[in-house]
Amino acid sequence: MRRSARICLAAVLLVPAAACGSSGSPAKSGGKDKVTAGVIAIVDTAPIHLGKAKGFFDKQNIDLSITPVQGGAASVSGAVGGQFQFAFGNVTSLLTAKEQGLPIKVVANGVSSTGEQGKDFSAVLVKQDSPIRTAKDLAGRKVSVNQLRNIGDTTIRASVRKAGGDPSKVTFVELPFPDAPAALQAGRVDAIWVVEPFVSQAISQGARPIAWNYADAAPNLTVAAYFTTTKTDPGLVKRFTAAMNESLRYADDHPGEAREILKSYTKIDPQIIAKITLPKWPTEINRESVQAIADDALGDGVLKQKPDLGALLP
Repeated sequence: MRRSARICLAAVLLVPAAACGSSGSPAKSGGKDKVTAGVIAIVDTAPIHLGKAKGFFDKQNIDLSITPVQGGAASVSGAVGGQFQFAFGNVTSLLTAKEQGLPIKVVANGVSSTGEQGKDFSAVLVKQDSPIRTAKDLAGRKVSVNQLRNIGDTTIRASVRKAGGDPSKVTFVELPFPDAPAALQAGRVDAIWVVEPFVSQAISQGARPIAWNYADAAPNLTVAAYFTTTKTDPGLVKRFTAAMNESLRYADDHPGEAREILKSYTKIDPQIIAKITLPKWPTEINRESVQAIADDALGDGVLKQKPDLGALLP
């Protein structure tokens, strides 16, 4: 059985009411299309929550429900299996899924790096007294990432290359973001990769940033995107994209409201919310940056063949 069929079958078993291909015909609610989006409950996804609260999806005749998911794998399997009409995933997860033959298509930007060294929402950190001074020094060291063979290790290797080090000599270990700061302090790893709010949390506990891996990987890196399957009704895709783009613009223009909406769907301490570095939420996907990630992932063996970005990106 092909992998796509297995994922589809698994989704149906997990969600009895779903059927593969059902994402093409959403149910109606008061004249609106009932749409479910599988979205990770992190800082990155503030715009879709803010857009729902502001009525941007209602304006497009979409009755939006947001279902929390644990990560990119759950987003992809849920979308392909018909549990969600739309979902959020990082570009490495989406490139990998496309390589596996899964029928996904990006419809809107999700989140982007600020592109600024020292002022981004993703960083590699070490203990204050660590001898590691730059990404070059990570060679021969143990670094935590939340998921192996994904955007974390790909962009960290880019930081190591940029600093003149050997990325093949870095050892990566899988560790959930919430557990990483404590593992660093306990000496179980030499460095950690985390995103906000864990960057601010770790720094407040004495950790020291030595690389800003998203900013190193590509200028203004498109980190993640909203996607659907190729079976979804094109008219619905157009309306969802319009609502999503309005949400992205609003979040980017109103950072105070973006911070405030975090309190409604995350458990981040309000004092940390006030301090975190927010990402950027442009409506445009930076194709050159996605190509850079794809090239690095191919060179590192995460991807097996050169991807067709035209088949994935709008």
